Amino acid sequence: MKTLALFLGLFVSNLVFAQFDVEERDDNFITENNKNILKIDIKEPLLQVAVKNCNDFKAANFEGGIPAYKEMLRKYMYDYLNTEFYVLNGDFTFTMTIDQTGKVTNIEGSPKVENSQIFFDDMKYVVRRIKKNWIPASCNGQPITSQIKIKMNLSAIATDV
Repeated sequence: MKTLALFLGLFVSNLVFAQFDVEERDDNFITENNKNILKIDIKEPLLQVAVKNCNDFKAANFEGGIPAYKEMLRKYMYDYLNTEFYVLNGDFTFTMTIDQTGKVTNIEGSPKVENSQIFFDDMKYVVRRIKKNWIPASCNGQPITSQIKIKMNLSAIATDV
C-alpha cells in the first residue's frame, strides 16, 4: 500500500510540475547576437593556369558554365560560411586543382591574414559541397590536371542584433 501511495504521489507531482508556465521564469539575462553582413563579389573571368608545351589546350569548364558556378558558389558561401568567427574585408584568391576526372582535389587561399585560416577551411567545405563536377582541361585531346584561380572581394560589416 505504501508503494502504491509513493507511485501515486510521484505521478501527481510530475503532473503538477509539468504545468509550470515558461512565462513565470525569472530570466534576468540579456543575450547578444552578433551578425555579420557579408557582400561577396566574385570576379570574372575565372583564370586558368595554362599548360606548357601544349598545342591544343582546352580549359576546364563547369557543367552549366562558369556563370552557373559563380552563382552556385556565391549561394553556398552565403549558406555555409560561419561568419560569426571572422570579419574579413578585401581581395582573396583561391586556387583550385581539378584532376583528370573533373573533381576538385585541392583548394588553397591567399593572402594569409588574421583569422583567414578559419575562412579558408570554411571555403574548402563550401567548394566540396558543390556536387557537380568540372569538365577537366585537356591537352592534345587528353584530360589533364589543371588549376583555376578564383578572385573575389569580400566586404563584411559586423553588427549587434
